[in-house]
Amino acid sequence: MKPSGGGGKAIETAERLLALLTVKGLRIAFAESCTGGLLSALISEIPGASTAFWGGVVCYSLDAKTRLLDVSQETLERFGAVSAQTVREMALGLYSRSAADIVVAVSGFAGPETQPGEASPGRVCFAWSMAGSEPLTLERHFSGNRNDIRWHAVLLALQGAMDLLEEGKCFDPSSY
Repeated sequence: MKPSGGGGKAIETAERLLALLTVKGLRIAFAESCTGGLLSALISEIPGASTAFWGGVVCYSLDAKTRLLDVSQETLERFGAVSAQTVREMALGLYSRSAADIVVAVSGFAGPETQPGEASPGRVCFAWSMAGSEPLTLERHFSGNRNDIRWHAVLLALQGAMDLLEEGKCFDPSSY
């Protein structure tokens, strides 16, 4: 898939993130839904990624979220797949199953058609988690076509991970 939206900047941000992780001796993992593996693919394209990239889980369906990441059925029924509560549980689920030091979770609605319960395409939720801290969550609405929305989500997920590593547990995701 050709990068669009935030795609060009996402490549640069991924390279900077991987370099920072390597210097700090840390590893990252991704729990991806609407990005469909774009985060993992982008990081794994960078030479030397294995030093800092633990891996990723693409959990597109509700069933995958519950089976692979222990997202509770109650959370999905009460808040939906695209919610702060769901990405929080996705992040915690992957964190408990991985050897990663930082986990990023993304779930959203990229469209193109409106789905029941969704106002319009572009709503994406994020969670970033590190040892010793509660996951930080954020909801954003992006505009553009499906490809644009997914690449904007990739860029924001990477930027949040960079900020978390640079600023520690206190970074403010609401500043995005």
